[in-house]
Amino acid sequence: MTTTCPLDCFDGCSVKVGDNLKLSGDKSHPITQGFLCPNLNNFHKFERITKPRLNGKEISLKEAIEIIKKESKKRTLFFKGSGNLGIMQNITKLFFDKHGADFTTGSLCDSAGDYGIEEGRGVSLALSPNEVSKSDVVIFWGRNPLATNSHMLPFIKGKQIVVIDPYKTDLAKKADLHLQLKPRSDIYLAMLMSRMAYMDRMEDEEFIEKRTENFEEFLDFINSHPMVFLESRCDVDMIKIDKFLSLIKGKKVSILVGVGVQKYSFGHSVLRAIDSFGAMIGIFGKEGCGVGYLGESSLGFKNPFLTKSNKVPLPTVDFSKYEFVFIQGANPARQMPCSLKVREKLKNAGFVAYFGLYENETSKLANLVIPAKNFLEKDDLKLTYGHEYVGFMPKISDSEIGISEYELTKMLGIELKSEKDYIDEVVSSNSFLRDGWHISKSYESTPYKDKFYTQSGKFEFFDDFDDDWDEERINEGFYLLSAKKNNSLNSQFCTDKYLYVPTSLGLNDGSKVVLSNGVYECEYIVKNDENLREDCFLLYSGHKDANILTPFEISQEGNCAIFNEVKCKIISS
Repeated sequence: MTTTCPLDCFDGCSVKVGDNLKLSGDKSHPITQGFLCPNLNNFHKFERITKPRLNGKEISLKEAIEIIKKESKKRTLFFKGSGNLGIMQNITKLFFDKHGADFTTGSLCDSAGDYGIEEGRGVSLALSPNEVSKSDVVIFWGRNPLATNSHMLPFIKGKQIVVIDPYKTDLAKKADLHLQLKPRSDIYLAMLMSRMAYMDRMEDEEFIEKRTENFEEFLDFINSHPMVFLESRCDVDMIKIDKFLSLIKGKKVSILVGVGVQKYSFGHSVLRAIDSFGAMIGIFGKEGCGVGYLGESSLGFKNPFLTKSNKVPLPTVDFSKYEFVFIQGANPARQMPCSLKVREKLKNAGFVAYFGLYENETSKLANLVIPAKNFLEKDDLKLTYGHEYVGFMPKISDSEIGISEYELTKMLGIELKSEKDYIDEVVSSNSFLRDGWHISKSYESTPYKDKFYTQSGKFEFFDDFDDDWDEERINEGFYLLSAKKNNSLNSQFCTDKYLYVPTSLGLNDGSKVVLSNGVYECEYIVKNDENLREDCFLLYSGHKDANILTPFEISQEGNCAIFNEVKCKIISS
């Protein structure tokens, strides 16, 4: 049988399920073409939660359901993760919405960038690998496809590649050009590129005249910043930027942007600046061109699980204010910023329930633990943010372990339609068949060819942003970077245990250092990495202490976590 990987990534692999539930790639899928990432290849190796428990003691599923019914009468927070992107994961919201629970808004991932894109374009449309394959030059801006988008790789063969990243990734080593900019400076680099491109007369006058607004204000704004200032902020030599502009001049260009570039206080403005550069040189609405971020996967599809309850910002939610906290498919005790504070607030919540597949820091703090079904044991549907194909996820196997989100909601007393009815309702609302595959009707093979989705119908340039970091803060300490690794999904699967440091510090591999952000301290095991800038440390996002030092703050717009908005010092080694 065939299903779809539920994990949170661009690819949405089509998966063949064989004997003994062995997983392999579906060679017929137009995008994923028959190979799987390390996470899915090793999916069955990770031990699951098998039984419900209350305060460490095994209980029945029926008892667990009754506890949820009782606790939900109190002040409740519903907190859901995004490790599984199936639409049926959201059905549990119907119960908690009916009981007046608070929900979260924003994300730990991408919502600041989404906000910025919507300001300039109206909506974020996916730039499919099929369109990228028509490009001459592909720019990976803060995006490492080897770790987060491996199925893009066949589509960029033979292209000229540019990598813009503070870290020298394996792709950067092979690229035609690598701009190893200073962290938190993407916005300044985009402005500097725009200034230099304008000086080189690279602007697309026809596109700007017919399809954009606010260009003169944009020019005035970027010209108000001295070039020497922009160069010093991003720490990229203007000779390299000139080489970059020569590389893309007159070419079909795709810019693929990762989420790391917007994990700052002004993250929405970063995407607007990159988009504005793209619009200035006219790469929207043309074949083989565009700026791709995370496409709005549910655009145009009916949502049968809409809620009306109060919403609180996710990155800074205060668990201690609630008498009942229900956590589904998430590990906030490890993955939320400033995790020591988060763990303390979880401990001070009235009653915490965890519903998921695996044990983690959050399940260990929870009063009630309920095992979930995995994606092979229930019916679901995935709408992917990296391409146009709708992924079906039929139930393939039976299991005595756990309960599905649909079953849980039904046992809690909510009257529901069948799973098939919900899935058919979503699919029929906005998809069509092409060559045997369901395609989103909102998909545009050449995004924004006919229109932008702003109120004006045109692209809107940005002309201001607010950077509240002063020179002293910029120049002191080390930037603490967070990045994804190809064999983990945040705190799931094979997580990493090291703090990566520049070799120039002369520290020994395996030695320990204590870092401080001025408020919190944490000890880490060192590993040298010659691919780092000398002003940077790196922790992969699944590290057990990845978020001890990250700030308990949110972006200016979009309610997004700002994981990279931190500098730290070594206080002992």
